[in-house]
Amino acid sequence: MTTHAPIDLIVVNGPVYTSDPANEWAEAFAVGAGRILAVGTESEIRALAGDGTEVLDLQGRLAMPGLVDVHAHLGLGGRQAAFELPLLPTDSTEQIFAKVRAWTDRLEPGEWIIGGIVGSTVMDDITVADLHALDAAAAGHPVLLRDDSMHNRWVNSRALELMGVDASTPDPEGGTYVRDDAGQLTGVLQELASPVAEAAAAASIEETPERHAAAFRTAVGILNGYGVTAVQEAATMDYALETLAGMDERGELTAHVVASMPSRPFIEPGTTGADLYDVGARHRTAHLHPDFSKYVLDGVPMTRTSAMLSPYRCSHAGHDPQHTGEPLWQLEDLVSSLEELVDRGLHAKLHATGDAAVRMILDAVERVRASRGDGPLFQIAHAEYVSDADLPRFAALGVVPDASPYIWFPSVIQESIAKQIPAETFDRSWPLKDLFEDGALVSGGSDWPCSAPTPDPWTGLETMITRRNPDPAVEGELNAAQALDVRQAVAAFTRNPAAAMGLQDTVGMLRAGLSADFIVLDRNIFTIDPGQIHDTRVQQTYFEGRLVHDAAAQQVPEPA
Repeated sequence: MTTHAPIDLIVVNGPVYTSDPANEWAEAFAVGAGRILAVGTESEIRALAGDGTEVLDLQGRLAMPGLVDVHAHLGLGGRQAAFELPLLPTDSTEQIFAKVRAWTDRLEPGEWIIGGIVGSTVMDDITVADLHALDAAAAGHPVLLRDDSMHNRWVNSRALELMGVDASTPDPEGGTYVRDDAGQLTGVLQELASPVAEAAAAASIEETPERHAAAFRTAVGILNGYGVTAVQEAATMDYALETLAGMDERGELTAHVVASMPSRPFIEPGTTGADLYDVGARHRTAHLHPDFSKYVLDGVPMTRTSAMLSPYRCSHAGHDPQHTGEPLWQLEDLVSSLEELVDRGLHAKLHATGDAAVRMILDAVERVRASRGDGPLFQIAHAEYVSDADLPRFAALGVVPDASPYIWFPSVIQESIAKQIPAETFDRSWPLKDLFEDGALVSGGSDWPCSAPTPDPWTGLETMITRRNPDPAVEGELNAAQALDVRQAVAAFTRNPAAAMGLQDTVGMLRAGLSADFIVLDRNIFTIDPGQIHDTRVQQTYFEGRLVHDAAAQQVPEPA
């Protein structure tokens, strides 16, 4: 327990949870030059302090590593929080209309109303009458509202005009302009119809570097406020790479960010694939790691676009009883693309919400492992439905389940999914315990701003343990046999996602040599009733030994 480096800070009077399996608990630790220099007992750490050493007295509060979010959309979340109309997934259509109507007061004539998130339960039932009501609320402004999956949009008639879309417009490949039984547009856009609206809205906004920077500063500040100090950006476009690199060069980036660059067009219009990978290579910095590509294998179950092994439920007279959804890739193309990606030195985050899409990825990875070895990292987001036969393959192939417990609460997505997915499949949702005990690196991701209005990790962490909605008014459990214990859930938000992102030698634990990223909580999550974890508040967040969030001085924004 000796160090020759200067000690800048000691953290004492714990408890300290390190998330290091070799040394889970400590009383204190020492920090110098942005790194953890020593972890040990109170007396050992105090003996290292010098005349200029700062002392952080925990006064019995719990300290633990900064949390790691393996899946968030910083640009979308930051813009939503900084500039856009905030909606809750639980808002009814009437509440949405009222918020749209009030938002018009701050806009110039003709300016777009952009906002979210609209709950899937609302998106399920939008009619032409709702489109007309949205038109009336918007008072002539074009409207673009994003849903809780971020795969779909709801626009009004003025937006459709600016998009150049009418009832006779053919659907884009991979997308749908939803129509009612009479062939009239409802304003709902599914999958790759959504970028058409995004492009029309973006054309009206001067997306300056300053605006981008404001959005990303907002996003990172919100994450820090919830105790997150490392994050994987899940669909990173060229402007995001440029903005984050610039922030880091100016000393403004207070989180480690791993970028996932889309292999094909996805949520936002712009450069994708090899050209985008080249942009990433030019913007690598100390804290920005453009190391992953984002692949999208299927859609979402709410719109029956997940690729499933078993047919969807027939909840409408026009439904095909044999419909299972279609994957967006063919196996041979996926294998070839992944091999080319690996040859560039990059890793892959692959979106798959259906068990058939999950199986295709596992089959592809098995072949890529055979040809390219064990080095590349592969993540499957969101691993919601997995065939029992495929569960052991995650650990065997070194594939990471990127889990999204936020989709359980406060989202209403599950209610919508249950209308489409057969009960025998739905009831086996999120098999996290089996995956964890097989040795897979179960990793927690918020998918913010999808699913939930904030990236609050404590709701996600709690529901991994309780498998219940934290709201006692909502009854029932979701596949309760797959509950994790507290230590496993914490691993899923610390060391596991760190390793999944390739940052295991930098973040995820309080261990000598790693980045001094740590948080101080208002309660000990290991001793309280797990049903109270969602109320946890982060009192202080440190990034590389520097205080970047202090609850006494600032407040985490509450959802609208």
